[in-house]
Amino acid sequence: MAERHSLMTGRLPTIFFGHGSPMNAVLDNPYSQAWRRIGLAVPKPKAILSISAHWFVPETGVTVATAPKTIHDFGGFPQALYEVQYPAPGDPALARRVQEILAPLPVKLDESWGLDHGTWSVLRHAYPDADVPVVQLSIDRTKPARFHFETGKRIACLRDEGVLIVGSGNLIHNLHAYAWGQDGAEPFDWAVRFEQEAKELVAAGDFEPLIDYQKLGEDATLSIPTPDHYLPLLYVLAASHQGEAASFPVEGIDGGSISMLTVQIGS
Repeated sequence: MAERHSLMTGRLPTIFFGHGSPMNAVLDNPYSQAWRRIGLAVPKPKAILSISAHWFVPETGVTVATAPKTIHDFGGFPQALYEVQYPAPGDPALARRVQEILAPLPVKLDESWGLDHGTWSVLRHAYPDADVPVVQLSIDRTKPARFHFETGKRIACLRDEGVLIVGSGNLIHNLHAYAWGQDGAEPFDWAVRFEQEAKELVAAGDFEPLIDYQKLGEDATLSIPTPDHYLPLLYVLAASHQGEAASFPVEGIDGGSISMLTVQIGS
């Protein structure tokens, strides 16, 4: 078995995971295998701050519980998926640090939320021992894309404090076009084009068009019918530093219309 890197010293990368179906939490497939490799390759963080598509609420909040619950926020899946627990500890000190960094923006210290599947479906592969504290930061659905990018810039300093900033969503997330029950469905042309365009912009460090994604045309409109799964990417891009290289350790379009792209900034 590969050995995990020792505890971090220096700046951690920041990573956007395309998490796809909740079933990826319990499947051994190319996506889950790649997530495990990422967890082994990245220096072990002191804590993780996760921005998940599935905590999309009308306010900014951070989880403050010492033992956040595993939330099964989906329906219609096999019972085994509902039995999964990811018992990572919380980190109230990190939650308060986020609140401090984002002041004067009001940030609620939230005890009711826990870890939703956008977070634990990926982390149970990347950090299967659940031994890294995890805090979630909500996505304020009332705010425009630029607000989320600017918020990501403000939390970038956490990367130098031993915190791995993780976004979890999907660059392309069109469930209406998804090929339900069809294995090996070919990706839609518009999905292929938009993913390629986004990758080129990320690689070039040209984030402005991605913030103003609604101006990118019909391919973007079809790829991002709602912003919830897209916005976590903006936090990760914003938390980058000038000159850092981007890589794409996971690629693939599932069901024709769900991009599984992972974007890693830094190493």
